[in-house]
Amino acid sequence: MNHRVHALILCTALAAPLAHAQDLHVLPATPDAWRITVGHWEAQVELTGEAVAAPAPQAEYARSGYAGVSAHVGQGRRDALAFEWRNLWQSLLRVESRTPLDLRPYAAGTLEFDLDVTELARGGIRVKLACGPGCERSVNLIEPARGWAGQGWQHVSLPMSCFARERTDLSAITMPFALEGTGDGRVSVANVRIARAGKPGLACPDYRTESVTPSMLNEAWAIDWWKPRHEQKLEEKRQLLAAGTLPEIVFIGDSITQGWEKDGRIVWQQHFAKHHALALGFGGDRTENVLWRLQHGEIDGLSPKAVVLMIGTNNTGHRAEAPATTAAGIKRLLDEIHQRLPQSRVLLLAIFPRGERPDDAQRLINEQVNQIIAGYADGRNVHFLNINAALLQPDGTLSKDVMPDLLHPNERGYDIWQRAMAPTLQQLLRAPQ
Repeated sequence: MNHRVHALILCTALAAPLAHAQDLHVLPATPDAWRITVGHWEAQVELTGEAVAAPAPQAEYARSGYAGVSAHVGQGRRDALAFEWRNLWQSLLRVESRTPLDLRPYAAGTLEFDLDVTELARGGIRVKLACGPGCERSVNLIEPARGWAGQGWQHVSLPMSCFARERTDLSAITMPFALEGTGDGRVSVANVRIARAGKPGLACPDYRTESVTPSMLNEAWAIDWWKPRHEQKLEEKRQLLAAGTLPEIVFIGDSITQGWEKDGRIVWQQHFAKHHALALGFGGDRTENVLWRLQHGEIDGLSPKAVVLMIGTNNTGHRAEAPATTAAGIKRLLDEIHQRLPQSRVLLLAIFPRGERPDDAQRLINEQVNQIIAGYADGRNVHFLNINAALLQPDGTLSKDVMPDLLHPNERGYDIWQRAMAPTLQQLLRAPQ
């Protein structure tokens, strides 16, 4: 840390408590004021000295990963934290309170901090805050943060409403601040506070309409391939049209649908290739990302007999979205498909189970979504099918023999999917358009 940066941090830190006596100050703070940890999905370690690094993940694909943090200490206080991560799809720098905090007085305020981005060309960053028991929400900063790289300290001010929903309970929060990194990155953070009446400098998506507002997938791990894959699918569609081999089936979804091109490819070749089927699955997609793709030509000019749609697990998994909001995104997709393919019948699949146990929190949310979207079936344009029981054990657990990561099917899982779906799909293929 150079002298100019050190001076900026120290002067700002010394002035902040006097100017904002009613605010909650996270940094600067004495080393024992907060529990600071760094790590990833397998391990987290606490910062007790000047620096610490988490052990590398055990998973073979991530063994070269690194996550570490160092603290700049001045006058007995931690003025700034330097967070570095490499080759990780998720790394975390967490600041946790040793006793629960009541953040309700700050609900109309702002979360503010200074950020110095040293490196982010191959990474992304989010700011997170706990929003109640088992609840954490984040705001994606990848676009502005990449623009700040090498530009020195930038002040970030986000509305606390970015992290809250109608029934959010802020009465006992133990994590008032965290940074989540993906890919590779190096940033420093200082002057972290939650202000009662701050002025927001950045906006966040409106959670009430995010699932129905078309947008490209803006994640560090997707930026390099997502748009090129969209262009590739447009070309694939053009080739099918030019050859006169119009798809009879179009699959639309996220990474689970994209998996037909990977773990499910043998099953695909056996059962769907003869129908010139088109797979429009993109890993990480949420409903708004699929909507963007549909509005940018992926199904225009087609007239398949059946469209198989399954989407939503990333809405609920990535941002703890309410079931009704995810369901609204799915309904918006059904409307878009009908507008562009008025003669096609949609086979709307229930979101697949995830997590090992029946009481897995995200699985329960998905099941609530499924209950809502089942009502979208009209027996004519939209047909609903829930094959989840076929993927589960009799006791409701999800086996790694079917989904090794408890989310994505393997070849056996795709075979189960095909067999469970076949009777309904064949009816739709035989029905006159």
